[in-house]
Amino acid sequence: MNSKPVLSQIEVSQILAAARSEAQNNQWAVTIVIVDDGGHPLALERLDGCAASSAYIATEKARTSALGRRESKGYEEMVNGGRFAFLSAPLLTSLEGGVPIIVDGQVIGAVGVSGVKSEQDAQVAKAGAHCLNC
Repeated sequence: MNSKPVLSQIEVSQILAAARSEAQNNQWAVTIVIVDDGGHPLALERLDGCAASSAYIATEKARTSALGRRESKGYEEMVNGGRFAFLSAPLLTSLEGGVPIIVDGQVIGAVGVSGVKSEQDAQVAKAGAHCLNC
């Protein structure tokens, strides 16, 4: 039987703090969502001044990344590259800003961020997703 690490609230708090710090250091009002490997929300934080709709978008970016086992940016690139049929895939968003959390080669969850430009969302998500590997 295989085994893999899972996110506890300790790691979720660390990830959220690292992502929040990145956003605040850049003065970006974003929503940060952390999900488990099945795409189920473990934490959501909407920073002051961030649009309410970002909570939904960040959740879907995180869910897409967790279920797809890759950054959500990859799906955006597929669609932008002409693979329009991919829009019918069961993943709900093809926007950059979802980043998987990988520990010991296993995807154990993901971070989704929404509120600023897509590449900035991804920068915040990566700060959170990569903080456990430091």
